[in-house]
Amino acid sequence: MNLPLELDHERRRFLSRRWFFRECGVGLGSIALASLLGDKAYAAAKPAATRSVAGTTDPLAPKKGHFPGKAKSVIYLFMAGAPSQLELFDHKPTLAKYNGQPVPKDVLKGQTYAFIKPDSAIYAPEFKFARHGRSGAWISEALPELAGVADDITIVRSMTTDAFNHAPGQIFMNTGSQQFGRPSMGSWVTYGLGSQSQDLPGYVVMNSAGGLSGGAGNYGSGFLPSSYQGVLFRKGADPVLYLSNPAGMSSSLQRKTLDAVKDLNEQRLGVVGDPEIATRINAFEMAYRMQTSAPELMDISKESKETLEMYGAEPGKASFANNCLLARRLVERGVRFVQLFHEAWDHHSDVKGGVKGQAAITDKACAALVRDLKQRGLLDETLVVWGGEFGRTPQVEASAELGRSLGRDHHPQAFSMWFAGGGVKRGFSLGETDDFGFNVVKDKVHVHDLHATMLHLLGFDHEKLTFRFQGRDFRLTDVHGEIVKPMLV
Repeated sequence: MNLPLELDHERRRFLSRRWFFRECGVGLGSIALASLLGDKAYAAAKPAATRSVAGTTDPLAPKKGHFPGKAKSVIYLFMAGAPSQLELFDHKPTLAKYNGQPVPKDVLKGQTYAFIKPDSAIYAPEFKFARHGRSGAWISEALPELAGVADDITIVRSMTTDAFNHAPGQIFMNTGSQQFGRPSMGSWVTYGLGSQSQDLPGYVVMNSAGGLSGGAGNYGSGFLPSSYQGVLFRKGADPVLYLSNPAGMSSSLQRKTLDAVKDLNEQRLGVVGDPEIATRINAFEMAYRMQTSAPELMDISKESKETLEMYGAEPGKASFANNCLLARRLVERGVRFVQLFHEAWDHHSDVKGGVKGQAAITDKACAALVRDLKQRGLLDETLVVWGGEFGRTPQVEASAELGRSLGRDHHPQAFSMWFAGGGVKRGFSLGETDDFGFNVVKDKVHVHDLHATMLHLLGFDHEKLTFRFQGRDFRLTDVHGEIVKPMLV
């Protein structure tokens, strides 16, 4: 982390004095540098950690929130690329009535889009909708498995965001800011709550499709200590890079090497007090323990045949279904925040075929995750979130130059998400858009409201979970956000 200029100057001045006194034998080596680092050092230690790993305080030790939360962990199914709410959750019969006609001018209200003109023709969804469960939730035929758990989820059809391009939209949804470099939601959660697992990272990330437009910033720690950043589990035999020992490295030699490196790092930590050194010490120890825990975690072959079939998971293969099953295994083992990215929903052309294809890949596993958590008694304490960075337009996108037809453009004004467990109502729908699906007309939920609500479910006042950086207190919701109380139990 880069210190502000005045603090960095003070640190250098202090280290020079400290070096002099230590070398002269005065014995001031126990003076704490943190006392001179001011707000930044204080903020980094604000949620006090007590668990010790290899003699060093563990930054991921379990911590208490501001009050008891309903949720203990989060599984965030991030459908990157922005799924079309009009093909999945937001049933709009009016679009069929006006299919192929210009959009009424009084509906547009000066809206602009990335790839189409505002007055492009209305495009009616080609999927049928029906009510499901005792709740009567409207869900399209593209999601038959999710329809089977309609009474276990909350659908919010009134989401809205400030961003209408993918990179800023993804960053905004995951960090609360369109600026790169802010801490991600998972980082804020592990900063505030730590993790209940000593053998796995507190924040785990998996990707099952294309590269993210927002890149690693979607799960980075920003200005928070790097111990809180998301750890990417890769596809294949080695989920984490360099987890396996190289040829010729015995366990005893590895342990001696780690102990020597730890001693050097602890000496340096005692001199400069940099929390990143503590992060490094704990990262080495975590990697050592993960050599046993990670392979056991990734081996889903020990799951029952019924469980594998429910998810559509296949041992030894990389897939969204496998990742959903691994997400359940991770929260079972105490991991605080699990985020699955599936970057495949950007359907500027052939939205019908695109949604059908991605629903076939994700629908079964998403519904299985809800069922599996429920039958294991984990759903009440696990918050499951599903959604993308924005929605899609009610108008058609077509471009001969770009080879696009029957697609939908980016639409930040209105989109849908669903939630399960962790203190949200079951069999509940919230929010409405207008007859054309252009604008929210009831119970608008902004991205900041979403973040405030998620933190509330985890036991935090979103205005008080802060970190001082560059002279001011930052938070996930910045200076906005209201708890969406109607969706809470």
